[in-house]
Amino acid sequence: MLSRRISNSMSLASRALATASTTNHHKKIKVDNPVVDLDGDEMTRIIWAEIKKKLILPYLDIDIKYFDLGLPYRDQTNDEVTIESAKAILKYNVGIKCATITPDEARVKEFNLKKMWLSPNGTIRNILGGTVFREPILCKNVPRLVPGWTQPIVIGRHAFGDQYRAKDLVVPPGAKIQMVINEKDGKTTTHEKWMNENNKTSTDSFHITRANEVTGLVCRYSTSRTAAELQWPCTILMMYGRIDHEIGMNTLLQSIIGFAHSCFQYALSKKRIFCFDNTIWVFLRYPLYLSTKNTILKKYDGRFKDIFEEIYEKEYAAEYKKAGTWYEHRLIDDQVAQALKSEGGFVWACKNYDGDVQSDIIAQGYGSLGLMTSVLMCPDGKTVEAEAAHGTVTRHYREHQKGNPTSTNPVASIFAWSRGLHHRGKLDGNEELKKFADTLERACIETIEEGKMTKDLSICIHGTKVR
Repeated sequence: MLSRRISNSMSLASRALATASTTNHHKKIKVDNPVVDLDGDEMTRIIWAEIKKKLILPYLDIDIKYFDLGLPYRDQTNDEVTIESAKAILKYNVGIKCATITPDEARVKEFNLKKMWLSPNGTIRNILGGTVFREPILCKNVPRLVPGWTQPIVIGRHAFGDQYRAKDLVVPPGAKIQMVINEKDGKTTTHEKWMNENNKTSTDSFHITRANEVTGLVCRYSTSRTAAELQWPCTILMMYGRIDHEIGMNTLLQSIIGFAHSCFQYALSKKRIFCFDNTIWVFLRYPLYLSTKNTILKKYDGRFKDIFEEIYEKEYAAEYKKAGTWYEHRLIDDQVAQALKSEGGFVWACKNYDGDVQSDIIAQGYGSLGLMTSVLMCPDGKTVEAEAAHGTVTRHYREHQKGNPTSTNPVASIFAWSRGLHHRGKLDGNEELKKFADTLERACIETIEEGKMTKDLSICIHGTKVR
């Protein structure tokens, strides 16, 4: 059975939606073009059906292109359904996705899968490209660990490369390590540069003479001594972009260019809201900050900095100036400090690992991981996929299977629909649909602020003694 709290929360949001909207409810809002619905797994799949039944279909005359991305059907179709769903998003420009299972060994056994299928999110992102933007949902009565954050901080994560495509290995004592580049013309270059004991640089191969026993980090390189002094194995990590010979372009470079365009586009689509004397409302566009550590990784991180700067000056500087906003590059440590001291209200473009870490920090700082949206925007600014930022809530689903009541937060899943529908309205010039999406979001927030909420949010507000 569904939790009484979930059902009540959706019913309250539905009534608030009906009351807040000024449209004629005897006539559904006509949506001219389809959206792609990507169904998911476990507790979120159940909530997903309830959202469509209570909050979407009663109000909209809409063509929904449905794809079942539940793990059993992905296995049945050899994951072709995931690929087809991504192609449909490219065709119709709007995808709205439920949370899905990425199987591990235990899931392979549980579902008797043919193989350990890849992450649906990863497959879809590889086909669509683009950047994932995570944004908190603000409610006045949900306390924040960082009280000064009165406006949302949006994390844009470059979901490509870095540690996630790196080659890491343990090198045994006495080993000789070379970085060799074989160019198309047959030229071979052996790297890398380091300081030897005479303070002279070398581009020859090198021997490791000492490594840190605890961290495995290389402490000193030298060619003037043998590797026999190495007492412990050391760990090597090489980060790289894949060379795609079919398109003749480094995909790391291509992905940075796409990352930059997505971030510039998304920041221009966001508005900061200011109210003076409870009467005067001012809307300003979000600034965009890119963070790197280019002082250390001068070539790798420097490429991010240079590409963003070049694209900004050529294509966005005039538009940003007209909108009264700006773009700026900052060192990652400086940006972290500035973010904690700020009131929010900006888009933060992060490299892959930085975005992985900072998105969770931001979510907790605003009070709840259950109040985070996730939108994948493609570089053209036209194609998006909206989803909840959380998983399938397996623990609650196990209780649901036993017939026990649960209290699962549906807000992020509702916002996946509202963000996708708002973008559909933007593309179609459908102001009524955009207003509906905005009203749906306000109805959710007002329901929580009136004290009607699921257990996770109640614990945030009242502590663990909630019954």
